[in-house]
Amino acid sequence: MKFTSTSEPISHDMIRQMMMRAATVAAKALTDTEQAPEGRLSTLMESHGEVLAARGPGQPLPFESFLAMLTGYLARLLPDGVSPEEMTGVHLINDDGLFEEDLFDLDQEQREVARAVQKATRDGRSTSLAEIEQEMDQVTVNSGLRKRGTQDAYAKGRSDLSRLPAGTETEVRRLNMPSVVGQFYRPINYAALYEQWWFACPVCRWPMKITRHRSRKSVTGRVRCFYRPHAELMGASYTFKIPDAGKPPALIPGSPPPAPTGAASVLAHDLRGSVPQPLPAAGHLALARGPWRYTTVPGLLEIALYDALISRGFAVAPEPHMSRAALGAGADCPGTVTVWPYLDAYDLHVDVWQLGDERESFLLDIKDFTSEKLLAKKIQADGGDDAAEWIIVPDYRETSLPLLRGVCEEFGLKVTTAGEIGQKICRTAGIRWA
Repeated sequence: MKFTSTSEPISHDMIRQMMMRAATVAAKALTDTEQAPEGRLSTLMESHGEVLAARGPGQPLPFESFLAMLTGYLARLLPDGVSPEEMTGVHLINDDGLFEEDLFDLDQEQREVARAVQKATRDGRSTSLAEIEQEMDQVTVNSGLRKRGTQDAYAKGRSDLSRLPAGTETEVRRLNMPSVVGQFYRPINYAALYEQWWFACPVCRWPMKITRHRSRKSVTGRVRCFYRPHAELMGASYTFKIPDAGKPPALIPGSPPPAPTGAASVLAHDLRGSVPQPLPAAGHLALARGPWRYTTVPGLLEIALYDALISRGFAVAPEPHMSRAALGAGADCPGTVTVWPYLDAYDLHVDVWQLGDERESFLLDIKDFTSEKLLAKKIQADGGDDAAEWIIVPDYRETSLPLLRGVCEEFGLKVTTAGEIGQKICRTAGIRWA
């Protein structure tokens, strides 16, 4: 999507979105040594023009200054008077001179907010909303799965995308995805390749990023998941010595991060003793980045919470509000759990059975935004949540709870972490969580 100047005043949200898009493309081009120099220069010049359009005629920015700013804080590119908000403290290029991968998340999340605002303020689909959705592959994926029409088919498709974001061509073909979804399984991206080899993240199974780092004495390799929490908080980060020509690298795990405790420990990944093995790029496919980041990654938590409740005795229900008698469940069954009910109206529905026909229900929507500020804006733009009663964030985003609770209170929504909601549900049912 390309932003152009307009005679109408531009909102600060739109200016930040314009700046994020242009700066992300520019930073990627500046650090992309695989691209031809003339192609990189053309991209940088076009991005510079988009930045100038966002800044307005009263705040020029020479091309040389623009290039220099790409290595600093993203917010420095904003025109005077525009608050940085979600761009505060964000770098375009990291200390190793590489593109900062979190920018992809912020760009996608800004578009989620823009999409929600458009839906809230326009009757029907506007052209700008259509443009936003066309660039959001995960929207296309979810729509394609819904077109199958049945709850079972939708749930299987969502589960498959989370459990197999990368695999052999045969494995992907056996998923029997609709063609509009299957098109997003593509050859392994060059950023995840060492010669002809790639490594799957032990948490999400998507190809990990591979980089080389040169010192005065040697060159070493690094492999880490593109998703920062998997790399930094769960241990999906490795190094390797440069192997002989034609041979794959052997990964060396780093020091394990501290293990979560309490309620958060139930859904935590234990990667100790697990080292990814090299896989050939030939014959393998992986999801495009959008569906992986916003379907696979949150889907893993949705499935983990679902599985954890089932392992504690909850019965699988094809739809919410089913009785013990309808399911033929025993007296020791505490309740039911349904994943992605009503074709993903929300993520999990849990019924805890009580005396007689009484039940306490938990309607959960799991959100995993890199920017808590953008998630808060999206909730405001959506006017809360049409179906869910709880907003659930991963345990590693616990620090976002104060901001989100302040926003969600206005709409009668409750907010907590995945581990805490698991514990609350189990306490209600009179069983142990952790």
